[in-house]
Parts: sequence; C-alpha cells; structure tokens
Amino acid sequence: MYQFNEQFAAASRQFADTAAQINRIALENAQALFGLQVSAIEERANATFAFFGEAAQARDLDALKTLLPKGVQIARENVERTVAVGQEVYGRTLKANEAIGQITKSQLETVVAKTQATVEEAADKVVKATKAK
Repeated sequence: MYQFNEQFAAASRQFADTAAQINRIALENAQALFGLQVSAIEERANATFAFFGEAAQARDLDALKTLLPKGVQIARENVERTVAVGQEVYGRTLKANEAIGQITKSQLETVVAKTQATVEEAADKVVKATKAK
C-alpha cells in the first residue's frame, strides 16, 4: 500500500509541475498579446485623433480637400496595422501552443515508458511464477 501512495504522490507532483509550466507559458503569451494589442490601439488612436484635430481646424472646402488623402492614408495604415498585429498574435499563439504540445508530448512519453516498464516487470513475475510451479 505504501508503494502505491508513493507512486501516487510522485505522479501528483509531476502533474502539478507540468500544469504550472503550461500555465506559465499561457500567461506569458496572454500578457504579450495584450501588450501588443494595446500598443497597436494606442498608436492608431493617436494617428486618428491627430487627423480629427486637423479636420476640426479646416475652415474651407480647399482645406477639406487636402485632408481627404490624409484620411485615406490613416485608414489604410489602420487596416495594415490591424492585419500585422493579427498575424503576430497568430504566430505567438502558435508558438505557445507548440511549446505546450511539446511539454504534453514529453509527459505522455514518460508515462508510457513507466507503464511499459511496469507491465514488463509484472509479465516477468508472472512468467517466473508459472515456471516455478
């Protein structure tokens, strides 16, 4: 019974360590993504509000005509930045998921190896017990 408790405690510790590693990776990824998105929003909002400031100061039709290309440029940059941030978010999330997958794979391989060794040991004991009779 003591051996079973020891094995269970070791497995529980290993599970907790693995869960902590996975949580750390996921949290670091979430922090990086949040920072990336906030900085992109801040940058694009500053550019947009600067444009609106210029538009508010326009007093005649000619001034508004000169603002049109700037407005189109701001809109294009906003879309480009949104796409670039989306791609970076996707790439970082993919890397984090790959790291979590590698941890999971190594843990599964370890469990399979231990289980296989235990089964082989039990089979050897059965064979020896059968031969002894």
